[in-house]
Formats: sequence, structure tokens, C-alpha cells
Amino acid sequence: MERILFGDNQFFGVNHMSEEKARAQAMRFQDIREIIKTLDNAYDAGIRVFMCTTHERVGEVCDHFRANPDRYPGFQFYPCMPYAHKYANAVTEYGMTGALSKLLPGESKIGSLLKGGLSLARMDMESLAGMLIDAEMQMFHGLSTPIIFIQNVVTDLILGLGAYDAFRMFADHVKAKYNAEPGFITMNLPRLLDVLEGIGIENPIICANINKIAFRTAGGLDNYEKTIAERKFRPIAMSIFASGAIPAAEAVEYVCEQKNIEALLFGASSAGNIRNTVDLINKYDAQFGRGNAPAAASPQVSA
Repeated sequence: MERILFGDNQFFGVNHMSEEKARAQAMRFQDIREIIKTLDNAYDAGIRVFMCTTHERVGEVCDHFRANPDRYPGFQFYPCMPYAHKYANAVTEYGMTGALSKLLPGESKIGSLLKGGLSLARMDMESLAGMLIDAEMQMFHGLSTPIIFIQNVVTDLILGLGAYDAFRMFADHVKAKYNAEPGFITMNLPRLLDVLEGIGIENPIICANINKIAFRTAGGLDNYEKTIAERKFRPIAMSIFASGAIPAAEAVEYVCEQKNIEALLFGASSAGNIRNTVDLINKYDAQFGRGNAPAAASPQVSA
């Protein structure tokens, strides 16, 4: 797993502290060229992973990367699914069955669910889940996707319902179909780790809010630090700046000091902020004895 991951919240108007900033970013990034320019800045700063939702506009990004492979050697995508708003809007507009018909790809539509006696009434959830994962993954065809994540809105719903078999279904499908590792995003790191270990998913990849002020975490900072220090899993820290509540250097120093955190996820809109964050991560990784921080790539001309 790469050390530094670039996220997509800024591209789709997500900011947990400022609605005004979120709106401004959403307007700016309506132009796909602005998204590509920002990803170019991240790539030129040495970042090799775009961890992104399956928002329909990410499909345009994927098209660009497929069309320009020489510009982005070594680049990877970490898809995060499902994009919940897409499903909610489809169900509202078309109903449950109609939404499935719209969201499942061509030959995998509702008719396919009826083959071999399969039906929604029988609720063959494993087959249905596999088809929905495949539908989400279509936009990434031909691109490197070594880790595929369940979004926190679904992860934490599954936790709340106690439907833990869904985690196993997801993990088995992405391993078998995409030769990828399953990842899980959550707002309750200690609880999710308990459950994944309980169903036999060993050394899981878990992405959670990890920051100095316990912003948007469940279970408390002490519990998170103890879990990270003592238990076997591969943590990814997101919301490391707590949506701007923590000064950049202080925020990065804290997460780099937690030596078992394997990767850091952040989003930014400007080349300066991207470069500054990468430099801070490299600085504090060196300070705390971590030797595999990525070096910056030489700048390249955009395609």
C-alpha cells in the first residue's frame, strides 16, 4: 500500500467544517479540466494513488487516465463504493426494482437476476451484491485497482444491523473477481476491527478518521491510539487535519508519530497545499524513523 493517498472530497463539494467552502469547490470543479489539473499536481508531487468514490464524474477522470498512460506511470485508483447519493436518488425516482434496473449494467439488469431461479423475492444477496460491485467497477476497467473499499455509510450501517456476512461477501468478491484486497472505511475503528477479526478477515485494511482532536471518531482518542498501537491491522488515517481545525504541521506530526499507521489520506485544491502536505509527511516520517515515504517525481507536462 502506498504511503500517501489523494482523496476526492474537494472535487464534489464535501467539507465537514464549511458549507461555503464546499460550494465554492463544487463550482470550481464542475470543469473536469480543473480536476485533472489538480490530480496532475498531486502526481507531480510524488503521489501515486487516487482514492475516490464511484461518483459518475470519476468516470471522466478514468477516461483521461486510460487515454494518457504515458503521463501517469505507476498510478493507481482505490475505488470506494457505493456512492450513496446515487443509490438514494435512484430509489427515490424509480423505486427499488427500477433503481436496480438503472444501476446494473446492460446484460446484468433485472432479467439476469431471474436466471437460474434467482429472484429479488428470494433475496440472493451475495449474487446481487456481486453484480452491484461489478456495476460500480465498470468505470475503472483497464486501470490498476489493488484495493477496493466499502464506504463508511455502508460499513457502519452493516455494523449497526449486525449483518456481518456482508463484509465477507464483499471481501470474497473483490479478491476473486478483481484480484484486489478489500478495504473498509468507518467512523468506528475499534468496533469494526472487532467484527472483522470475528468473521476471520485477518490483518484488514481499515480507513478511519484519525487526528489529534478525535474529530468525527467514535470511541475516543485513547481507544484509537491503543488500537493502532497494539492490534494487527493496516490503518489508513483520513481527516488528519480535522477539516482545517488543526494546523497542518501539528496535524501531520501527530499521525506520523503513530508508527503503525500505514497510509495517510488527504485532499487539497492547490498545488501549494499538496506540495506542502507531501513535504510535511516526508519530514515527519524521517523524524520518526519511517523510511519509505515517497520522493517527489520530476514535473511532467500535462497531456
